[in-house]
Amino acid sequence: MVSRVEIGKDTVQVLAESAATHVGRIATIVTGAVRGVTHELGEWAADVFEMREAAGKARADGSD
Repeated sequence: MVSRVEIGKDTVQVLAESAATHVGRIATIVTGAVRGVTHELGEWAADVFEMREAAGKARADGSD
């Protein structure tokens, strides 16, 4: 026969394993989201630099 203490220990163990699994999955989701946002911000910054450079070249060409 299984004692109440052993049942309690098994329950706590299963809950801890479940929590670790879910926390790991959530961390993976958050990490992917942060990576995606960072990538998009970098792409946007590159676009801004390209537009600034093009505007500067257009101004230089117009002043000739």
